Amino acid sequence: MTTFAIVDLETTGNSASKGDRIIEIGIVLMDEKREIIREFSSLIYPERDIPPFITSLTGIEEDDLLDAPLFTEVADEINSILKGTYFVAHNIEFDLGFLNEEFKRCGYTPIHNPVIDTVELSRIMLPMAPSFKLGQLSEWLEMGHDQPHRALSDAKVTGELLGFLLKRLERLPERTLDHMLKVESKLKSELRPLIQQVIQKKRYKNLMGFELEYDLFHGIPIRKVNRSLKKEENYLPPFKDWVEKAFQQPGGLRKHLPNYEPRLGQKEMSEAVQQALNHSNHAMIEAGAGTGKSIAYLLAAVHHSMKTNNRIVITTHTTSLQKQLIEEEIPTIEKMSKRKIQAVLYKGRSHYISLVHFSYELDQSYQDNYDIALTKAMILVWLMETSTGDIDEVQLPSNGRQFWHKVSSEQSTKKVELDIGENSFFGWAQEKAEQADIIITNHALLCMDLISTEDRLPNYEYAIVDEAHHLESIASRYFGIRLNYKELQRQLTQFSELFKKRAYRKLNVSDALFRELDRCQFIVDEAKEELNHFSRFIFQKVKNQSKKEKAKSDVGRIQYLTSGGKEDSFRVTAHEMCHRFLASIRKLMLGMEKIRDHLYTMEPLAENPSVAILRSRLDTKIDFCNHVREQLMDYFSVSDEDDVKWIEIEGEGATNAVYLFGEPLNVADLLHERLFSKKRSVTLTSATMTTNGSFDYLRKTLGLDQSNPVTEISFPSPYDYESQVKLMVPNDFPNIKSHPEEFIEAISEAIYSTALVTKGRMLVLFTSYEMLKKTYHLLREFIDPEEFMVFAQGVSSGSRDRLKKNFQAFEQSILLGTSSFWEGVDIPGDDLSCLMIVRLPFQPPGQPVQTRRDERLKEEGRNPFMERSLPHAIIRFKQGFGRLIRSSTDRGVVFICDQRLMEAKYGKYFLSSIPDVPITYSQTRELINQIDKWL
Repeated sequence: MTTFAIVDLETTGNSASKGDRIIEIGIVLMDEKREIIREFSSLIYPERDIPPFITSLTGIEEDDLLDAPLFTEVADEINSILKGTYFVAHNIEFDLGFLNEEFKRCGYTPIHNPVIDTVELSRIMLPMAPSFKLGQLSEWLEMGHDQPHRALSDAKVTGELLGFLLKRLERLPERTLDHMLKVESKLKSELRPLIQQVIQKKRYKNLMGFELEYDLFHGIPIRKVNRSLKKEENYLPPFKDWVEKAFQQPGGLRKHLPNYEPRLGQKEMSEAVQQALNHSNHAMIEAGAGTGKSIAYLLAAVHHSMKTNNRIVITTHTTSLQKQLIEEEIPTIEKMSKRKIQAVLYKGRSHYISLVHFSYELDQSYQDNYDIALTKAMILVWLMETSTGDIDEVQLPSNGRQFWHKVSSEQSTKKVELDIGENSFFGWAQEKAEQADIIITNHALLCMDLISTEDRLPNYEYAIVDEAHHLESIASRYFGIRLNYKELQRQLTQFSELFKKRAYRKLNVSDALFRELDRCQFIVDEAKEELNHFSRFIFQKVKNQSKKEKAKSDVGRIQYLTSGGKEDSFRVTAHEMCHRFLASIRKLMLGMEKIRDHLYTMEPLAENPSVAILRSRLDTKIDFCNHVREQLMDYFSVSDEDDVKWIEIEGEGATNAVYLFGEPLNVADLLHERLFSKKRSVTLTSATMTTNGSFDYLRKTLGLDQSNPVTEISFPSPYDYESQVKLMVPNDFPNIKSHPEEFIEAISEAIYSTALVTKGRMLVLFTSYEMLKKTYHLLREFIDPEEFMVFAQGVSSGSRDRLKKNFQAFEQSILLGTSSFWEGVDIPGDDLSCLMIVRLPFQPPGQPVQTRRDERLKEEGRNPFMERSLPHAIIRFKQGFGRLIRSSTDRGVVFICDQRLMEAKYGKYFLSSIPDVPITYSQTRELINQIDKWL
């Protein structure tokens, strides 16, 4: 009979090897029917101090432990409880590692029970969970958790979680469990006996009724989904009645949205979008924060699409907005319609799984490492849950992304009819998109569709571009070049897998093909070596010049502008070295073509799917080589004056961490030619489109000034900024140019002093990554972690969303951000009381694209500062300002540490671009006193 011992420890820190000790242990014994048969709990005297952070986390104080037993006094009882059990913990290495250290200290043999790690098992059985931390998982699964970070409470919740996960395991199809046995040996948890037990029950006790329904493709069970699409006929009222119902009648938005209140400008915006669609006009619509712009344009788009049977593409910059549109706002509008709205979230090939490639990889599982085994197990369970096959639904482990490249639909090309049509998630996505009323996608796929020879999106005539102030930068990236050493090396390493002989041994191929495989592997090694030499040479050159010129990107990389009309010795040498690398790539292509052509002479797909898979992978790699050659062939030759090319390196990184970039100097013409002159109606919208009350800047940079007349409308935010916001500007900061270190000290002091009166809840926005890092390290020197938690983008670990969650999880916290934190971060309510802007967001000097664009404007006798730098900074400033007030009840302070706002001639343009708010310009101490009184 199987008994599970679920163990949780509280300790003085994270490292037993550095002397941290156990302060509390909780054990729950559970039988195979998931019933608790015993509980054990004890505080433990740790023979060392408890750090304040641990006390605040657990609530356990020094005094609580004075009468607690030493571990030696309870070791015997703990050892006997654990004997003969499955050892279960949420993060097995931590709890088992600490216990075994204590057992060794007491002279006991370390325990070697079979183990289950519920973090790992949760990742496998709940691949779509938002987090795998115990507290967040228990909240998500609605499990009661009375005392988080107390050992017995955590052990009980872990036991409940284990029961839930094992129940899910029992519902999986037998075929899924068989596949799971292929990877089980590489996992931490010893699941084989449990999986085999479930398989036996299914076979001999006829428990098939408990299985989830599934379809079988390429031997892999996937969730059964009705994929037939029927467009229903639908009577729609005239648009005037449609919006009237939505905004003013009882059966409209008021009925379907909790706390709905009419918003100034929302109905008018909906009517403006409908006018643009109906009259085939382009439009630019600025809608201030809180206008409800997405509902406004969706009402117009849905009505027009259903009425005219024309699909409409809606594109956004952030995935969070896409999610909001598809999961919240379209279902709300659907409730007001008499038929289902056919809306799809559509992505590129690389997001969708290829079942035929995944099936192939499952058969190669004997060579997996831990991360790949875990990734495969997660995908097997996810396939029983997903209806889309879109990997963004899953949190893959750190190296899982590398594996994903092998099994995504980008591996299947048109030349090899694999994973296309009715057996493919990508095929299903295409089919749904073809029949959709509304296609939601991102700016990146829109731009790829504009530049690509093959259609990336279904044909469309009408588009709505939300977060439109990003369109220029995304278009520049996709119309340009982006290559980096690390990605090229990763790709070359993947090539090696194609040339391993074991994949071909079962195929009855000739000796000549084996010789070609050896030759190709030799060429891969040669290409890697050439790439190393080439990258090191470039790195050294850029590193040496950076001592003189300090141009840096917003993430701190050193930049070097290569474009220009003259040929220099660096460019000549780089060109030669680059061509040596490309010569290897060319030889590699020829070798792969020979192998592929040999495979084409073999039996058809029906006889052996492996042949088609290898062909398709060879085609994909040949296409990649062609792409690299196209991008690099003329990279170091004298530049076209319409392009900007530059190199970036990690100053402190590896000596070959090199990034190559190229962008067109002017994307306006390209966007005009490929988007605005081709489509009947494109509506651009955002909360930040105007500068100084005019759309001129964005209209010119996006190429709309070359089109027919464009409708331009601005709807102000309905929030009462005058009573919700105070804007503070200190007049006593040191001059940043003459005293940069003193300026950073002043920033740090201002952050700390303000945090004392706002109780943390501060977002600090920087324009320079270097300054952010210096400020963070200075703050860490004098801020006690018990007082404030300080998180910093690029310094503290984690993605932007993870940093935001951590910031919101701690009551008194400060978040330092640059780059992407200027926008798209939504921290409503009491979580954010103060937004500090360190400098007006002009781009740092020496940015390659900006430098060349400025030069071009000067050559044309124009003013680059007024036409480009200032409007760009104002739009960024408006985005930053918009982080503070995210609802009608928010209140807060915007603290701007840049006197230019009040003293420079152009300061008025920044102020006139934001809502009217009370402004105070005074000494820092006086401002902080005012914040204290007001908040």
